Amino acid sequence: MSKQDLSHSVPPSSSRPSVTAKLINGGVAGLVGVTCVFPIDLAKTRLQNQHGKDIYKGMIDCLMKTARAEGFLGMYRGAAVNLTLVTPEKAIKLAANDFFRQLLMEDGMQRNLKMEMLAGCGAGICQVVVTCPMEMLKIQLQDAGRLVHRQGAASAPSSSRSYTMGSASTHKRPSATLIAWELLRTQGLAGLYRGLGATLLRDIPFSVIYFPLFANLNKLGFNESTGKASFAHSFMSGCVAGSIAAVTVTPLDVLKTRIQTLKKGLGEDSYSGITDCARKLWIQEGPSALMKGAGCRALVIAPLFGIAQGVYFIGIGERILKCFE
Repeated sequence: MSKQDLSHSVPPSSSRPSVTAKLINGGVAGLVGVTCVFPIDLAKTRLQNQHGKDIYKGMIDCLMKTARAEGFLGMYRGAAVNLTLVTPEKAIKLAANDFFRQLLMEDGMQRNLKMEMLAGCGAGICQVVVTCPMEMLKIQLQDAGRLVHRQGAASAPSSSRSYTMGSASTHKRPSATLIAWELLRTQGLAGLYRGLGATLLRDIPFSVIYFPLFANLNKLGFNESTGKASFAHSFMSGCVAGSIAAVTVTPLDVLKTRIQTLKKGLGEDSYSGITDCARKLWIQEGPSALMKGAGCRALVIAPLFGIAQGVYFIGIGERILKCFE
């Protein structure tokens, strides 16, 4: 945060955290946040991928069926991928936003909404380097259980292709390592970055909305005696800004999820790109399909970014570094 306001997400230059502290803050926030909300994220992915309501009637129904069929740990399918890559992802997102704000806003001293939005845009572009392959792998693992439920309900074999494009059994539980290896072997690096355009279309607007909104909400709780907002205010600012941004870009998230899902169930379409996906979704399922999982996204993103900003302002990274001095 700057000397005069809280529009900046780091302290004054005299106490501004180092890059290492920023990375630790982003990593800790990501690990805590993902652990807390991952089951809801799994429900979001499955709801967005299903056509109509043939399997799950909603988030609660999805979680209950998942717990019954796959056990408690089934709700954390794909969590290992997220927990491994969320540290660099969140660290890049938060640190990049700080960097661009300092670069574009004269060390963050003067408020300028256009520059704030441009800084958020830069952060969204930077984070996609990690976000795209992370979500590509995570989605395959999260959606695997839905296909099993769907096949069981339809009592028919799936028309989908295997995660493994070789001779491995289609019924073998997929792993992130196996999926990543097969994608690299058959499609090269482009396989892991499938849906990159859709990811950018989602993450850039999200960051453009989230960061300026958070900065302005957080400024309302600025305390001159402490030089920053309270933890509770930072947490709530992150929750509100995150939920608003998440719901706003939900249609783009639905398109991204559909495009990145490799394994399709019986009667489910494949998509050649963003336009093709949007057209088929609109014609076959109606405009409401573009808001599938909006509630889940709000419930995931709100605490995730609330925790992230809370950790960032508490300065856990700085505290950890002090222990090694």
